[in-house]
Amino acid sequence: MTETNKTKKQLIIFLLVAYGVTFLMGILTWYGSTISAEMSAFPNAQMFYPAAGVMLAYLLTNREDSLLPRWFYLCFLLITLLMISVSVLSVAMPGQIMMLNEMEISMWAVLSQYVVIGGSILCWITFLIAGKNRRAAYGLGWKHWKTSFLCILLFFVLYFGRLVIAYAVSGQMSLLSDILLSPVTVPYIISLPINFFLVFAPFFGEEYGWRYYLQPILQKRFGMRTGVLILGVAWGVWHIFLDFFYYTTPDMGLPMTVTQIITCVSLGIFFAWAYLKTDNIWVPVILHFLNNNLAPVVANNYSMDVLENQQVTWAMVPEALLLNGVLFGFFLLSKEFREKKEEQKSMAE
Repeated sequence: MTETNKTKKQLIIFLLVAYGVTFLMGILTWYGSTISAEMSAFPNAQMFYPAAGVMLAYLLTNREDSLLPRWFYLCFLLITLLMISVSVLSVAMPGQIMMLNEMEISMWAVLSQYVVIGGSILCWITFLIAGKNRRAAYGLGWKHWKTSFLCILLFFVLYFGRLVIAYAVSGQMSLLSDILLSPVTVPYIISLPINFFLVFAPFFGEEYGWRYYLQPILQKRFGMRTGVLILGVAWGVWHIFLDFFYYTTPDMGLPMTVTQIITCVSLGIFFAWAYLKTDNIWVPVILHFLNNNLAPVVANNYSMDVLENQQVTWAMVPEALLLNGVLFGFFLLSKEFREKKEEQKSMAE
């Protein structure tokens, strides 16, 4: 098999898993919404699909490569299948309730969290067993500590800067003060580094697929900036079933999808910038984790269903476009994109 044919085969396998499985599970998401099933396993499971597509592609086409981190990949694929199974069962057997801390909660919601935590721990074990050389060969190594830390810190500042601006414009700074001074907020934020190691797998699942695998392909084909913008749109559309049937209800699905695309394009620019800056896939993984897990702070809601049935209107779209575009989209003008593009031109000449 020629290198070109291998690359095409890898891309086809990736798309079949990342988008094909998402589409099939999306139909089940729609059905689950019609019977009011508990579906919190679905968004978590979907986050695994992009990396699963990359890993399956490499396992099938690079079988002779001694540097392939085979056990790490197989472990991740196993956890992906378990998450799919929990998602399917949550719709096939709805209404399964259990008591947790004297509260009624869906058995499937708890089980999916156990799979994520247990799977993350197993993945860390196989990740370490793979060894430094295998990790480096497949983009799994940690690089540039100082720059990586500064990128993460910058995202944290921009994230809360966006929050401050939004509350200031709406005249609700007192509400923001209540959120930040809440006795729950600081301990929650302090606990995030520990939580990351326990639940990293789904966030790695997206970023290893989007940033490590698909981003370089799109940038090579369409250019450094256009490739990232296309990836952002593709990433946003990828959420469409969740936008209509989980994050919101169908009547708000369209504005939610538009808002999702704006968010994915703008955050995708910053994540791409951070990845180009550090060549460290763990930086966008951590940024993605922070973006999702700081949502309870913003919403002042620490329940498990904080992301479900949100209220989204068309009036929110301009604000999302302005704030995200200015704070995160601005990085599209950075030298990292410009320098890489010039390097590609020089190599072509």
